[in-house]
Amino acid sequence: MITKTTISAIRALMFVAQHPDEGFLSPRRIGDALGESPTYLAKVTRSLVKAGILRAERGVKGGVWLGRPPDQITLLAVVEACQGAILADYCQDGCDIRTVCAYHRAALELRTAIVDVLSSWTLTQLLRAPHGTHIRGIPCLIRIVDPAELAASAARSRRK
Repeated sequence: MITKTTISAIRALMFVAQHPDEGFLSPRRIGDALGESPTYLAKVTRSLVKAGILRAERGVKGGVWLGRPPDQITLLAVVEACQGAILADYCQDGCDIRTVCAYHRAALELRTAIVDVLSSWTLTQLLRAPHGTHIRGIPCLIRIVDPAELAASAARSRRK
């Protein structure tokens, strides 16, 4: 349901929000910090700029910064910037919910629940607990890796 692009966007937004004093942050700087491709993050940040979530400055010293306060950036806005509008598959359009089939009602209920949850979470709330460790052995997807940790990991990989 949530794509890799959306996860990368959330991670990039969290990183930008955690570094407000650094001015413009380039996709290369963000990519290095997150252990992701700068080219890929440039694509991700373009989507966020287009949606007004980030602002951008071109040029050698350019980069991105938050386009609005973190408490005004919802997960819904990020998901829709990266994946498009949240849609549900209905059997018919524009009909009275009381008169449609059960599948139509279930699809509408699901869409409403997804939109409600994504609308209720903001970047500010995500920043309060920026990452966990592991849940049932699965690493936290939002975790921002320390650049020193990335360098050590890369050095270990080269030695193998």
